[in-house]
Amino acid sequence: MGKRSRRRVKPEKVERMPFRARTFEGLPGECDLVALREFVPAATATVALRDDVASGRSVRFVTLLPSASAGLVRPDDEIWVGLQVQHNFGDVSRDLAAVVLKGLETEPGTEIVLTDPGVGERLQDIVDADSELEVDVQEGFDFWTAGVDDPTGDVAAAIEHANEIVSPTVRLEEVDAAYWTQLGERQFLRWVMPYDEDALLSALARLRAAGDDRLGDHVRLIGSFRAHGLLVPVWEMEQPTPAADLEGPAAAFATRLQEALADSTPLTSEQRGARNGLANRQITVR
Repeated sequence: MGKRSRRRVKPEKVERMPFRARTFEGLPGECDLVALREFVPAATATVALRDDVASGRSVRFVTLLPSASAGLVRPDDEIWVGLQVQHNFGDVSRDLAAVVLKGLETEPGTEIVLTDPGVGERLQDIVDADSELEVDVQEGFDFWTAGVDDPTGDVAAAIEHANEIVSPTVRLEEVDAAYWTQLGERQFLRWVMPYDEDALLSALARLRAAGDDRLGDHVRLIGSFRAHGLLVPVWEMEQPTPAADLEGPAAAFATRLQEALADSTPLTSEQRGARNGLANRQITVR
């Protein structure tokens, strides 16, 4: 074999979407999209597309679709896009935008199958930034069959199975992207916040050191997790507490948090200790 034939052929470079820590930054309802993607069991959220993409068209994001599919075009021509899916080609926003764009060219009543979409438009490029994300938390997945024939009963069977794992969930009304849920006998509030992680952690530490991080006498801040570049503080109820009882305390906490975020003085030793404690109880989801 000659020297030339033994030379290694360099593989072609495949262009990839650049990494973005905050996947949904700049979109209407960024924090709610994170919640629906990561921990809300059953919900839908509708947002409008830009006129130059598809005038008058909207998209419905769904936490989970039958068979965890990427998307489908309903018989009424509405595009449904699954958020809790198994595929991830490196940029979730790009993946979801690719599903939407394929949906615009798909016949009604057809499932949308996604393969690696490569480099291209993200949700931020096709969603109307001035529209609102309208979130609707569901008790289960019975909405899957609304207006759809299911002659074989396959969808009904899938709904029955999916409903077995749905935890009761309520979105608070007085603040954004805060979700009460019951997991077994325990109750939690998970609140996605749009602030810089370091600044938010310091603000939470100031409140903890002052004893102002609770949402009532029996609702304590137990930690947080990261998802899509945002921090999600988590509170646990020490006794049964309906979601409605958290509305006022959550709104009051939001005011205290804004004051803490605006405080630029150096942390005291007590506050630094509180910050370290909160940081040690963080986990990263995505």
